[in-house]
Amino acid sequence: MRKRNESVTVEHERAAAAAAPGPLDKGCSLRRSLRLPASAAADGMKRPLGRRYGLWFRLRKLILWLLGMYIAIPFLVKLCPAIQAKLVFLNFVRVPYFIDLKRPQDQGLNHTCNYYLQPEEDVTIGVWHTVPAALWKNARGKDQLWFEEALGSSHPVILYLHGNAGTRGGDHRVELYKVLSSLGYHVVTFDYRGWGDSIGSPSERGMTYDALHVFDWIKARSGDNPVYIWGHSLGTGVATNLVRRLCERETPPDALILESPFTNIREEARSHPFSIYRYFPGFDWFFLDPITTSGIKFANDENVKYISCSLLILHAEDDPVVPFHLGKKLYNIAATSRSFRDYKVQFVPFHTDLGYRHKYIYRSPELPRILR
Repeated sequence: MRKRNESVTVEHERAAAAAAPGPLDKGCSLRRSLRLPASAAADGMKRPLGRRYGLWFRLRKLILWLLGMYIAIPFLVKLCPAIQAKLVFLNFVRVPYFIDLKRPQDQGLNHTCNYYLQPEEDVTIGVWHTVPAALWKNARGKDQLWFEEALGSSHPVILYLHGNAGTRGGDHRVELYKVLSSLGYHVVTFDYRGWGDSIGSPSERGMTYDALHVFDWIKARSGDNPVYIWGHSLGTGVATNLVRRLCERETPPDALILESPFTNIREEARSHPFSIYRYFPGFDWFFLDPITTSGIKFANDENVKYISCSLLILHAEDDPVVPFHLGKKLYNIAATSRSFRDYKVQFVPFHTDLGYRHKYIYRSPELPRILR
């Protein structure tokens, strides 16, 4: 019995000794306990790789999306020509925002009256009439009737036709009205149907008819005072359309002034610096043909062949919107046209160093001399 108990005790002690770690085992187990698990170390290496892979995946996805949109837009424009018409007119861009067109005095035009005329049924256009600076004091507090009668005073009248985007209250346009007023001109300007607070849908025919209606309205009140037509940018297309019609009915204006003009809308669209598709295969078919399909031509180069009145073209060499060479080309067409053989045709360039670009020719100190 005793031997059996002793053997059991010895076996128990041996088992306990085997289970207890020795001095070396204690150190090794401590060191092992301080090491990171293999799976945790692997996860730490994977995180930067995964982050970089996720960023590259998102970047590649964005590039593919932009490439898809770039390819899809030409087909969308071709299927929906109205999109291209919107891009030509940009009448939905109203700059500056939050101005009340009924209150031109808020733009510093204290001698300006706001009218509303109706060229056609369901069409109403907003008009501003700025009197010459010499009449400024007399104009204070006067109503529309006084302004209309003032057109009969011995001062010439300029009908100003603005370009696309914005309204008759655009900053550079307001500054031009002030310059022309200081030089002794009445300035009558308006927003085409679909622009500003004018009611109607924009179209080349509609814009031209609006201009014709305002011109006739001026002539009915101005008597024998000279009436000049000034078009800027897209407004030059409206101006030549208008003057061609006036010459055909033998009631031409006293002169036509074109600021930053182009030859026709197709050449302007092809030369426009913002046209990122100009080198796209089939550019004409995708982008230019829809413009023509929408009835938009603004063919200045054709119109000048039927115009018989004095012509002045102003163009800045650094114009980033309508390239200078298009204005020069239009001048060359007009200068050799038989319709101008009895009238003066003048081209006035403004050097790049002046920085007048597309819409700041009004800053030129030479402008009074040029107009006179």
